[in-house]
Amino acid sequence: MYYAFLLVGIFFIGMAVYLCMLMYFEKKVTLNNVAMTVLGLLIGGTALMTTLPSLKYILLKEYDVVKGDCVIEISSGKTADATFRMPDTDDVFSFTDIPELDAYGKAIPYYCEVTVSKDHMFEIGYKIFDMESRELLATVE
Repeated sequence: MYYAFLLVGIFFIGMAVYLCMLMYFEKKVTLNNVAMTVLGLLIGGTALMTTLPSLKYILLKEYDVVKGDCVIEISSGKTADATFRMPDTDDVFSFTDIPELDAYGKAIPYYCEVTVSKDHMFEIGYKIFDMESRELLATVE
């Protein structure tokens, strides 16, 4: 997911630069071209401002592992995802991979190890353990 977001930013910035060059060299400055250039710069700039600070941690694989009790909630809709709430650290992590567990929700706590980038901006993987026996129930890396 991280690399897709980074590529979206690079694509939109590249599109905006191409349109600027096209308008300059061909002298075709239209409202449509200016609007697409500004929109491309806004979308690309936002995507790059979000992803570039974490690039060093992702490339060098400098990850943190957040450990502790967690509650897993499944959201439904067009794109279902699993939200890991860790009350000990007040962290919330979201994954598109939904773990296959017997039960979900606030009443069923688990012990989790969530791997995130060092700045805690991007989730990498998780391990879910039984609260009492510490038996591994699900994992995604």
